[in-house]
Amino acid sequence: MDFRERSVQEWAAAVRDQEVSAREMVEGSLAAIDAQQELNAFVAMNPERSLAEADEIDARLASGDEVGPLAGIPFGVKDLEDAAGYVTTQGSFLHSDDPPAEADSILVERLRAAGCVVMGKTNTPEFGWTGDTYNPVFGATGNPWNPKRSPGGSSGGTAAALMAGLVPLCTGSDGGGSIRIPAAACGFSGFKASLGRVPVEGTYRLWPLSVHGPMALRVADIAFVQDLVMGPSPRDLDSLPRPDRSWRQALDEGWKPKRAVWCPAPDGKPSDAEVVAVCEAAVAQLEAAGVAVEVREEGLFNDPIWEYVLLSANAVSGELGELTDEQMEQITPGLRYYFGLSTSPQVADFNRALDIFYEMSETLNGVLAEADLLLTPTVAGHFPECGGQGLVNGELVDNWIRHTYPYNLTRRPAGSVRAGFAADGMPVGLQLVGHQLGDVRVLQAMAYCEQVFAPPMWPSAA
Repeated sequence: MDFRERSVQEWAAAVRDQEVSAREMVEGSLAAIDAQQELNAFVAMNPERSLAEADEIDARLASGDEVGPLAGIPFGVKDLEDAAGYVTTQGSFLHSDDPPAEADSILVERLRAAGCVVMGKTNTPEFGWTGDTYNPVFGATGNPWNPKRSPGGSSGGTAAALMAGLVPLCTGSDGGGSIRIPAAACGFSGFKASLGRVPVEGTYRLWPLSVHGPMALRVADIAFVQDLVMGPSPRDLDSLPRPDRSWRQALDEGWKPKRAVWCPAPDGKPSDAEVVAVCEAAVAQLEAAGVAVEVREEGLFNDPIWEYVLLSANAVSGELGELTDEQMEQITPGLRYYFGLSTSPQVADFNRALDIFYEMSETLNGVLAEADLLLTPTVAGHFPECGGQGLVNGELVDNWIRHTYPYNLTRRPAGSVRAGFAADGMPVGLQLVGHQLGDVRVLQAMAYCEQVFAPPMWPSAA
């Protein structure tokens, strides 16, 4: 059983038609996870619990009961998200001894209601703070294309689990690129919806502009699952009303972008030449297919890294509270530095940051005035070895992920699709950014890119 060979929708239909049982789905997932333990994608499991949940679904099917549109689909839960019965460690020794969660997060709750079976927790960097997946509790997760390389982050355990075929579906979250970055690293499509499409409540709002949602190998599956998990909640003041139409059905309308703006260096700093070349070849394919492309060589705005740090690091420090010296020593060194940046932010600093975010949004309004999409490389360079730095034009750099967080700050829907491969065999991602609340158009464009560039593929040895 290779979960990569069928779509989530096809697997769910196979369970409902009793071609395959929910128990067999879970057993297949357990066997795949066991066979690829070296990836370290899953960090907590309860096989007996998962099999019991599957048996319940099979019993309901046998009785003719409604089992839900995702009946029997095994899925992983990113370890920043609560799943009842599992500890949410957030990759930190500060939470590794916490009691198991008593209830599901809203996203997990809605996936369970649709018939999914929780397989366990997928790895994440400590508090989801970086674009690489390693932490002091569980260590590093490998990329299925090359286990020495990073699977991206912070949804890196999720991305590795999907690309290795361990499960067909997982949860992810994107507070600065944490769905798009690992999707690019592992060579499949990842989508960050507009803020509020899937409610996020309580302590899950660790990153104030974080979007939670499903991750799967195919755009059609992402849209299908989004239909099932969107809608408002009184537990999230930012939650949006349920869309008027099905996002999955919108993909069948055959829409394709007419005009796009290609910007290889949106912050004015050079992206890696090979990454740009792979993306440009993909953009040329879109042009050949009839999409009018405007090239913007100059930057659109300055890198808002410090404004992003001001907002997000302050949120992290609020979650952590006052820590002792001993507790600080337990935190990932990079995160410790990050935490220290937010010791005394001023109201005026926040106001200036918000002004910059609004200015960036106005810039994007102008860029997209006569275009459907902004296209950029998903990340600025090559993905690092686990725990290392990214490579941009031969130089090791810390901020190789700088192309993603601007669209959290401006709240734009954005996705990443596989543009091709670098010479070292690692995937390269192309980022698609849409209009405010233009989620459907971004998903439709991503689906179109999948058709033009090539269908999903995976490493033969995984």
